[in-house]
Order: sequence, then C-alpha cells, then structure tokens
Amino acid sequence: MSEHLLKDTVSRLFEALVTKELIEAMEGGLWPREAWAQCEELGLPRVWVPESAGGYGVDPAEAMEVVRLVGQYAVPLPLVETMYANRLAAISGLAIEEGPTTFAPVHQRQLPAMRATSGGWHLRGALESVPWARWARHVIVLAQAPEEQRFYLARVPSHSLALEPGNNLAGEPRDTVRFDLVLPDTAVASLPEEFGWSQWEGAAAALRALQIAGALTQVLDLSVQYANERVQFGRPLGKFQAVQQNLAVLAGWVVTATAAADIGAEALIEGPTLLPIAVAKARTSEAAGSAAAIAHQVHGAMGFTREHRLHTFTRRLWSWRDEFGNEGYWHRQLGRLTFAAGADGWWPMVTATPYVKAQIA
Repeated sequence: MSEHLLKDTVSRLFEALVTKELIEAMEGGLWPREAWAQCEELGLPRVWVPESAGGYGVDPAEAMEVVRLVGQYAVPLPLVETMYANRLAAISGLAIEEGPTTFAPVHQRQLPAMRATSGGWHLRGALESVPWARWARHVIVLAQAPEEQRFYLARVPSHSLALEPGNNLAGEPRDTVRFDLVLPDTAVASLPEEFGWSQWEGAAAALRALQIAGALTQVLDLSVQYANERVQFGRPLGKFQAVQQNLAVLAGWVVTATAAADIGAEALIEGPTLLPIAVAKARTSEAAGSAAAIAHQVHGAMGFTREHRLHTFTRRLWSWRDEFGNEGYWHRQLGRLTFAAGADGWWPMVTATPYVKAQIA
C-alpha cells in the first residue's frame, strides 16, 4: 500500500468513524467496541509491526502518518498506544496479542522491580497516568532487575492489575495501576542493550508530538473557517486586521510544530535519538498552549460550548502538552545534552551531524 493510499484510506475511516456521539460515549466511560473493531479490520494496530513478526510490512514513515491522523481526528481509542506496544513486543521477540494494548509511562526512579523466580518473573510496582489501562487487555511495562543493567519488557494482563480510574482534561482514561505478580517466561523479554528508560520516554514523547501536530492542523482549519463565516459589524471576522494577524501567528505555530514533529518522527524511526525528539516535544507542547489560546480568542465563547468542535481538540492539546514531558521538561533535557556535548560538540549538535548521534544514542 502506497503512502498516499494508506493516508487516504485511514482518513476516510476516521472521517466516518469519529463523531460527536462517539467522543461523548468515550468520555462517558463507554468502550467504543464497534469503532475499535473497524480499526482492527483495517489492520491499524499492527501497522508498525514488521511482516516477520505478524505485521503488514508498512514503511515506518507511513505508520507515523497514522499517528498524526489519530490526533487530527481526535480518535477516542488507544490506537497509538497499541501500535507502539505491538512494536515494542515485536522488537523484543514477544508474540503479538489481539485486542487493545497500552504501555505505561515510567520514570527513572520509579521503575518496577523485577526478579527471576522458580515460576517465572516476579514483577512489582505502581504506575500513574497509564493511557487507556481500563480498556486494554494488556499493559506493556518497562522493568529492571536490581542486579542487572539491562531493561526488560513485561506484558501484564489487565485482569491482574489493581486499577484506580482517572482521566486527563480531554476525558481520555489515564489510570493508576498497581501489580505484584509472577509472570511466565513467555510474557517477559529483554530489550536491546541500547534501549533504556530515556529511549522509552523519548519514543512516547515523539508519538505525542505527532498527535499534537495533527490536532493543531484541525485547530487552524476550524479557526480560519469560523473567521470567514462569522459576521460582525457587517463583515466577516477574517476581514479585520487584528484577527488576520492572530490567524497568521496561529499558522506559524502550526507550521513550526508540524516540522518539529516530523523531525521527531524521523528520530523515532532511526533510534530513537533523543536530541531531535526533545526539540519536537518541546516545540509542539509550546505550540499547543499558544495555538489553543489564539483559537479560543478567534472563536470567543462559542469555542467552549459542547456544540462546537474546537474544545474537542484544544482539550487534547492541553492534555497531550504535559504527557511524557512538557516543554519545560524537554528544554531542560536539551540543556543537559548541550553541556554533555561540550565546546567541541556544540556545533555538530546544532547541525545534527553523525558526531552528536554517536554521543547521545
């Protein structure tokens, strides 16, 4: 399937699938079973899995376009999370399971503890803000044995979790999970040696950056449409110079955020490489706040009403902005990378030469 054909096919599916009623049902706590079945029928959960591991052999760049479209259409499903979880399982040698799967955010000082036992692997820990955990069949967890330097991938069945429901501002499930259980050897695999917690976090940040970029395009389109249709003082809002200036600034945020997200997606495919991902998430998170503010200025009170679509996207922008590190967090990471590069490595880092990739991989 060519890139344009896949994009067009997925766009048509999301256009028909994602309705106001579907989003409200999700926010009301209902699992959109039929919508998920249609995504599975098209093979989207496995679109980032190599053909040798049971996927469809789609070019990774095309898979990233699916991630962007999930943000652009505000798809109320754990599709991005399942795509990434299945990708992690594939590169680690775990079998790909059917149904929705998610992965758990982790921090360096909160890694779940794992140790080998006679019956398999004992896994213990607690993780907060796990996306869509209540609707996932499995949760992919990053863990580390105390006596080892390498990291392990553990697939935890959702029925084994103690779960405390929570939601982000967009109404998407972000649950706290606790576990203390023994997993069989078939549910645990070691990750490649170069893959650690920072790569885990960076990959998730790159995915959220793409979703932000997708949502930003809708915010811009809705704002331009509203400004051209809404008439004040006998002429459309878009004819007023102040509104035109705001829309131009909004367009600038969207263009730069899209470019940054593309850079982050490329780095995710190649590595993940942290420097461009840090730039991508910092830039898109910053754009999310500024773009949402301008869009609501253009729409006035109308944009906050449940009848209008704008808030569907701005609430996601405000939520995704903070997930897997906001702009402040990733700016600090960029500062650390700059100091680590030193005087001789600063210019190669700015110009993204192979030198810096070798230093931070």
